[in-house]
Amino acid sequence: MNLNSNKHHCLPLVVAAVAAAMGSSVVHAAAGDTTLDEVIVTGTRAIGVAVSESATPVQLVSATTLENAGKSDLIGTLAQIVPSFTAQSFGGDMSNQTLQAKLRGLSPNHVLVLVDGKRRHGTSNLAVLSGAYQGGAGADLNFIPVGMIDHVEVLTDGAAAQYGTDAIAGVLNIITKKSASGGFISSGYGAYFDQGGKTPDASANIGFEPAENAYLNLTAEYREHGHSNRGGIDPRVDAGSLAGYSLPDTNLQYIDGYPYLNKIQGDAKSQLVTTGLSAGLNFGEKGELYFVGTWGHKEAESYENLRMPSRVSYDPDGAGPADPVYPFLYGFNPKEKGDEDDFSTTLGISGEVVGWTVDLSTVYGKDAMDVFTLNSANASLYADTGATPRNFFDGTFTSEQWTASLDLVKQLATAVPVTLAFGAEARRDVYEIAPGDVASRYVEGGQSFPGYALTDAGRHKRNQKGVYANVVVNPVPQWTIDVAGRYEDYSDFGSTTIGKFTTRYDISDAFAVRGTFSTGFRAPTLAEEFYSATNVGPTTAYVQLPPNAPAAALVGLGDGLQPEKSISQSAGIVLKPIPNFLATLDIYQIRLRNRIASTGSLNGTVNGEPRSQAVTNAIIANGNVLDPEVQASGNTGINIFANGINTRTRGADLVMSYLSSMDWGSINWTVGGTYTKTRVGKVRPTPVELASQTLFDAEALSNLEDTAPDYVFNVGGLLKVGPVSVNLREVLYGKSELVQTYYGSGAYPTRIKTTPITNLDISWAATEGLSFTVGAQNLFNKYPQGTNKDLLATYRADEDNLAVAIYPPFSPFGINGGYLYGKVTYKF
Repeated sequence: MNLNSNKHHCLPLVVAAVAAAMGSSVVHAAAGDTTLDEVIVTGTRAIGVAVSESATPVQLVSATTLENAGKSDLIGTLAQIVPSFTAQSFGGDMSNQTLQAKLRGLSPNHVLVLVDGKRRHGTSNLAVLSGAYQGGAGADLNFIPVGMIDHVEVLTDGAAAQYGTDAIAGVLNIITKKSASGGFISSGYGAYFDQGGKTPDASANIGFEPAENAYLNLTAEYREHGHSNRGGIDPRVDAGSLAGYSLPDTNLQYIDGYPYLNKIQGDAKSQLVTTGLSAGLNFGEKGELYFVGTWGHKEAESYENLRMPSRVSYDPDGAGPADPVYPFLYGFNPKEKGDEDDFSTTLGISGEVVGWTVDLSTVYGKDAMDVFTLNSANASLYADTGATPRNFFDGTFTSEQWTASLDLVKQLATAVPVTLAFGAEARRDVYEIAPGDVASRYVEGGQSFPGYALTDAGRHKRNQKGVYANVVVNPVPQWTIDVAGRYEDYSDFGSTTIGKFTTRYDISDAFAVRGTFSTGFRAPTLAEEFYSATNVGPTTAYVQLPPNAPAAALVGLGDGLQPEKSISQSAGIVLKPIPNFLATLDIYQIRLRNRIASTGSLNGTVNGEPRSQAVTNAIIANGNVLDPEVQASGNTGINIFANGINTRTRGADLVMSYLSSMDWGSINWTVGGTYTKTRVGKVRPTPVELASQTLFDAEALSNLEDTAPDYVFNVGGLLKVGPVSVNLREVLYGKSELVQTYYGSGAYPTRIKTTPITNLDISWAATEGLSFTVGAQNLFNKYPQGTNKDLLATYRADEDNLAVAIYPPFSPFGINGGYLYGKVTYKF
């Protein structure tokens, strides 16, 4: 195909006018270089396919684009560039330390992450608390150094038959640098306009040629990120509430920061060190021995809800009411700390054997997190012994994955071009929870986060093996047919067979149509099946009940988790009527049956009064011990992951890019947009054991249907004039909402209206290698609309700490406002 053909003279003027009118920025092309002729390896087994020739929608993000996005983390960077890629901006408890991302409005668990075409392991830090990302245990992209990335290929299409049964929403394939020379050193600093989020960072990359026909590419990065606080006033700390504690004159009202003492609504503090290595040795004409490795260490702390002065009290003689005891006299602010190590290695050999391209590889990945509660106390331990630690070791969770794969590809020398591909894969997954120390497990444990109990602990395994076949044929030069089939067998779920059919027809050099039909099958992650813990607030205690535990039968959910099944369809057009211009539009539908989702909060007690004896019995049977004070007057219950929801997701993805060059410089115009809407169909009935409660309440369903923006539309452009470049991007987020429930008092919708966000980046190349950059994300310091006013009023009337959540955590552009940054880079 000739991308530069001007054969169709009627189209160029129209397209040029449209491009000029839109004048804009997002997804497809690299910022400053064209990607239309870039060869991709994702979405097809055929060799030498360019972006513009792909039969499936693939968006290519270059290293230059990543650099110009302004974010120092990979998740935030991709969310700025790829509209269908949505990043979590805030999470509750430990999920605030491992933010997740998703494609096409589905779950993070429906996205497969590859590094150089090899499967990446998932995080051990399961997103547990309610929200749009609940249940997510995908790969933590922030442990992959941005500086080691050559480009990212984002396949927005069902690809389970090609790459693995969890690739239902799509695939992120991160291609690493393999240069044997050159490199860079970069350092930057950023912070939010208002307060917090101070982020110094530094990174370096260098390539070597350690031996003839060999390369070694090394990357190291360091990043800190400071706390931010965007919470409102906790109604428990107003003057009227404090008066009841009979405190000395030096009380909470005189503490620095009063009355914004509950700091749970904001970013976690973190320090992250990551390293990456890509190496290879070429032998023969087409043979290569290769290695890719990453290692990262992160320490993070996130604030938990403020504990009031009476929370830890002691009555030594038992003769009267207990009094607050120093050092808990004025309350305390617990923190959750994660100490996490993430490690991945890939070793492989590829080459040509009797006309077949053969690739044999093995990948091992591990993510382990030690969890601590800091600046806290165990109230029961203090009351019983007169002493309590202030810091607790809560336990460790670990996720491991080992994968071995063999891929064979051959292009047949026939009159009709045919590519054959076959492969096999074996995989072993391990998920483990280790218990906390004795003090963290004594009765209710430390305030804000009890240690993992002996009954929570366990080591769980799964083995999987599979084979696939893929045929790509061109019956005529302008027609591509791509058919794939995959068989997989799981040690715990049996076998499944899935398939994919893709076709593309080039009506002319300027216009093509394409479409896909595919099926998928996703086994639940081991974390979804077996994670168990007690999640607490000042007046709440809810057990995350593992669905595969015997206790689940007491609430009518004894069948455990079962696999999800999907059917995906898409159709699209490709336009490339003039040089350096490409436009694609793809519409799609994804049906998921037996989808796994978290239930609403199923209550055992509300305000100390019994609501469901079955729920209480399940907590006892699972071995969880709750805070006696919460049991007496607060709210207790369970949350559990369960199958039983059918969803239909429909959407459309638009991508346009155009590079215009003039005598005085160049402008890289790009436009991208996505529309996504999920609707819930059949819902599993509530088991009779739960009586008047609802298994999937309005909030649980709203998390699936409403929290993703209706659309995201990016418009912008990168201007280069001599040593100066200006990158301006306008991102328009459509409306989103969440219906929240509150212990039977009603349903409260919180809505975020359509909001434009402006991002600006200005760079100056002082010398050939040295450049300076300043920029802003959310230049005009936009915040989402506040949480439903009636719901906040209800919280305040009940003196509930939830009243601090004045901004909705599902906001697609965050709750922190604008971010200003600067950096200096030297390339050599």
